[in-house]
Amino acid sequence: MEQSHKREIFINRELSWLEFNRRVLDLAKDKTVPVGEQLKFAAIYASNLDEFFMVRVGSLYDRTLVGGNEKENKTGMTPEQQLAAIMPKVAELQQRCDKIVAKLYNAVGALGYRKVDFSHLSKEGEHFWRRYFTQELFPILSPQIIDRRHPFPFLRNNEIYIGAILKGKGDTQASFGLIPISNQFQRILFVPSGEQTVFALVEELVEHFSGMVFGKNTVQSRCIFRITRNADITVDEGMFDHDVDYREIMSDLLKKRRKLAAVRLQVSPRAPAQIVSLLLDKLVLPQRQVFEQSTPLDLSIGFKIAARLAQDGHPELFYPVKRPMLPPAKFDLTRVVEKQDVLLSYPYQSMRPFLRMLNDAAQDPQVLSIKMTLYRMAHESKIVEALVSAAENGKEVVAIVELRARFDEQHNIDFSKQLEEAGCTVIYGFDAYKIHSKLTLITKKKGNQLHYIAQIGTGNYNEKTSEQYTDLSFITTDFAIGSELASVFNNLAIERLTEHAGRLLVAPLCFKSILMREMDAEIEAKRMGKDARIILKCNSISDKEIIEKISEASCAGVPVQMIVRGICCIKAGVPGLTENVTVRSIVGRYLEHERVYAFGSGQDARVYIASGDFLTRNTERRVEVGVRIHDKRIAGELLEMLDFQLRDTVNAREMQPDGSYQKVKTAPDAPRVDCQLEMYERLADAWPELPDEKPAAQKIPRRAPAAKRRTPTAPQRGRRRKNVSALHALNGLKSLFGKR
Repeated sequence: MEQSHKREIFINRELSWLEFNRRVLDLAKDKTVPVGEQLKFAAIYASNLDEFFMVRVGSLYDRTLVGGNEKENKTGMTPEQQLAAIMPKVAELQQRCDKIVAKLYNAVGALGYRKVDFSHLSKEGEHFWRRYFTQELFPILSPQIIDRRHPFPFLRNNEIYIGAILKGKGDTQASFGLIPISNQFQRILFVPSGEQTVFALVEELVEHFSGMVFGKNTVQSRCIFRITRNADITVDEGMFDHDVDYREIMSDLLKKRRKLAAVRLQVSPRAPAQIVSLLLDKLVLPQRQVFEQSTPLDLSIGFKIAARLAQDGHPELFYPVKRPMLPPAKFDLTRVVEKQDVLLSYPYQSMRPFLRMLNDAAQDPQVLSIKMTLYRMAHESKIVEALVSAAENGKEVVAIVELRARFDEQHNIDFSKQLEEAGCTVIYGFDAYKIHSKLTLITKKKGNQLHYIAQIGTGNYNEKTSEQYTDLSFITTDFAIGSELASVFNNLAIERLTEHAGRLLVAPLCFKSILMREMDAEIEAKRMGKDARIILKCNSISDKEIIEKISEASCAGVPVQMIVRGICCIKAGVPGLTENVTVRSIVGRYLEHERVYAFGSGQDARVYIASGDFLTRNTERRVEVGVRIHDKRIAGELLEMLDFQLRDTVNAREMQPDGSYQKVKTAPDAPRVDCQLEMYERLADAWPELPDEKPAAQKIPRRAPAAKRRTPTAPQRGRRRKNVSALHALNGLKSLFGKR
């Protein structure tokens, strides 16, 4: 294909991300989503957009400042062209968001929760809020006046301010007044009012009474505003000319992040042109990066309103409660995995068995060492507690902590100190590559032989997100996998890339190449007249080589079914290029996060799970690890899960040839298929049975009924080992992924 022809299949990364965030916003108006959840989705949309500006727009903005004209390798857009395309898309999305949030206010108003409109207060309301302002807020405000004697202050990232044009009696020139609304303020105030509850935003309250703040100065005009700053710092610039501790470098960079250039200005409706012009001048921002919005400038209040609705007892306004399923009281993951491989699926199943396995290893006299990669952890991490306990019990504990996990850097710095103080060996990994892998290796010595328990996952060791993200955790005592994982850990410790892979995928050298060979195998199978199929489930895809290989497979007649939640830089259904490619995005109550790559179909399918997406950063600039699932039963369960997601009619939206998405349409009488809720039904009582304590001869009669229990194919939890007797021992396992 000629380069210009190839570009027909590409979508710009940033514009694709904005389309993903549109799908999140759409859930805030979806009538099938309860109102309390709609409020949360509106807040998630805004939080996503904040991070997009801080990271992606910040990076593009930096490149324009240094005269960067390098073109993006798929669509050929320069940084300036990308910024020019992004801003009108954001403005259009903001108008859409304003309308959606206004309807949400009406919806909660009908439920008895009315937002205060300070421009239409009754006399009684004016008196009440004036008294509240005078007694509760005025004493703790920190107003400033900016004039010739007082320089323009530094404005903090993502904090809200009231700006005012002031004029004192006899003044010939106006001055600028500023009132910071610190993050320490309680931003939303709930007040009972008869049979209703009214709620007020503190910034709107302060703006309304701002005339009382500046003494003899008269407020001529005013508005609420918020700025977003670039947060795209790199360790490379921190390492330059430094001969200090890596943690100190990261701490310095975090301080620097707070002072980087502004990339967005949000203002309340009808903001005075004089204030906007002043802010643009001081922040060195172009007009196109100013966004007027009627919604709160920080929409995180959606979470707070939802929390109040829940607190007041409105369960009908939320998704039905679905807590991660716990195993039977006597379930012992360590004992089970010694009999068969195990596949855990979050958030449908609890992380507690894995935590117990770590804690048991910390106490087990046979355990020599525990090694883990740590990327994002819960604020009060049980994982870290288990590692500390193991170190204090004399185990060798090696924690590879990635300090560059964006926006979790400070937490990881703190955790690394805690681990070191307990006696753990803490390694920070590569200079050039982030370590994004999710790996655990427990090494035991039984007699004179080493034994491994290896865990390879798609998600972080984070107890909180394990209840919100869909992820997989594969656990095995397969010695070949354990040995290979031991080599990966050794390579990480000495900053050496893994160059050869057996059962594992290890980016950057043994990840993309292996998966592309698998695609080549399907292309060849199709050319030979055999059945061929590719299914790719991931969060994002932007890698140009992989996209071109997918197009090649499509042109060869191989059906390529993609389930991509977020960024997708390939267009589906382009005649002659991707006509055999389908793309669907599943966005629902849980964040789809697992990565599953399948090639072929039926018993001969090759199925992988991995920590890495098909973004170039994952395939070329990170250490990602995946594993091929050789166990036929677990592989089958994963295929069944993928097939079920491909039939989802509730959470799925399908890409059109122009790159837009449409919600999946079904016949009016067709049953609704929600792949996320269905997982709970599929996984009910799906935990593997404990190994039978009776002698082997007495186990035989129990195998037949257990085999019957396996037929429902529970998707994510089937854990099996390769050996046939171990497969039979699985008996009561309804594996997690087959149930999807």
